[in-house]
Amino acid sequence: MTTERTLRAFDACRKLVVGKLLRAALVGLLLCASAQAQEPPVHWLHAGVMPPGAIGRQRLIRNVPLSGFCQPVAIRAPQGARIAAAAGSAFLQGQKDQLLVGLSIGPVYRFRVTEIPEHPGLEVFPTVELVDHLSPPPGQELRFPIPIELTIDELLLASTGRFITRVVYLEDPALAPAIARKHEEQPWIEAQPGEDPLAVADHLGRPMAILRLGGRVPLEGQVDDGFLYGSPPVQVYDPPKPDFATTTRFHGNQIEHAIHP
Repeated sequence: MTTERTLRAFDACRKLVVGKLLRAALVGLLLCASAQAQEPPVHWLHAGVMPPGAIGRQRLIRNVPLSGFCQPVAIRAPQGARIAAAAGSAFLQGQKDQLLVGLSIGPVYRFRVTEIPEHPGLEVFPTVELVDHLSPPPGQELRFPIPIELTIDELLLASTGRFITRVVYLEDPALAPAIARKHEEQPWIEAQPGEDPLAVADHLGRPMAILRLGGRVPLEGQVDDGFLYGSPPVQVYDPPKPDFATTTRFHGNQIEHAIHP
């Protein structure tokens, strides 16, 4: 079971049609009591405005065993939209609605979102940076990925040049408000003007991932290595099945397939 909180941030003068100011997004994950018996949060030493990759790299310096750890991440888009990961110097074909991938702590991963409902031709290129991982029961990793939701409002704002930062955190049960929500709904709270979303997330739990939307957009047909942050290896999973899941690993031009029980 997951409980999610979001806190969204952009320009304080920008209002969505629903009339709410969004400043930064914080998503909290409440998985199980055992997941909380891990090291206390320490990310308050960093600032959310640090360049992409800096926080994850410093996290590895403090905890070397995290290097190479593969954390499943479920990226959800508006129904009908297609999400694709970068591989080599291009993007894969991707999957519609949701993409389940395995990412490492430290690198910055670039994704492409296309076929956005009612906006033909629109493309958005978010990035994801992991700074920690979950600890589900052995063999259940694909059942408990870190969820990252891309809303239609955020995608449209990013396409106009707005820069959006969302922090995903493991929620502290002692601080979690008792808020009822519908299935798959992602309730959210707001940060105050001037607050660092990473610091707020650290107060509410343990930061896990940073999503960034907006900023650079590649020229047509000119996706360079810098834009893809070196295109770090990424594992793309099929949706988990009762008995097994198929993994496809992309690294440059090499493709490897594996079946996991």
